[in-house]
Amino acid sequence: MSPQTHRVKLTYGDYLSFPEDGKRHELIDGDHYVTPSPNTKHQTVSSNLHRILAGFVHDKQMGRVFAAPYDVVLSETDVLQPDLVFVSSSRSSIITESNTQGAPDLLIEILSDSSRKTDEIVKRKRYETFGVQEYWVADPVLETMKVYRMTDRGYARVAELTKEENHSLVTPLLPSLSIPIAEVFA
Repeated sequence: MSPQTHRVKLTYGDYLSFPEDGKRHELIDGDHYVTPSPNTKHQTVSSNLHRILAGFVHDKQMGRVFAAPYDVVLSETDVLQPDLVFVSSSRSSIITESNTQGAPDLLIEILSDSSRKTDEIVKRKRYETFGVQEYWVADPVLETMKVYRMTDRGYARVAELTKEENHSLVTPLLPSLSIPIAEVFA
């Protein structure tokens, strides 16, 4: 019989004691993840998406859009800071004065060299586990958007859209919205 190893999982209480050092601190299944501040290309994509989504959602009174840094508390051991967060009006009760407590309708991550694996694999699995309805992954280098949508069997990748092919992103979460991928990466 081999000795058991007990892994210490960090909690939201631990998270609140992390330093404010300009880096993004997150808890994913109790593990501490730290990423450096994003670069200009990342922030340009974030700004473009925020402008498009926030304007549309505000005009249609469909909910709220938040940009990082903003805490999404999925559980006591899962506190993430997605690049963009959409919470529909029908789910507005999960928005608190400090953060969002529960699964938003849509989360968006913008890849960087330091976050690629975490965003595409680790976070995608956590968002799926907690029932986030859609997850978009923007790649500023390849100028592509991957769209994952919740099905009865978990996430299905429903689209991989490119600037090069003049694709536009549409979603049932935001009817009548069509986002030209070229505008995201402009």
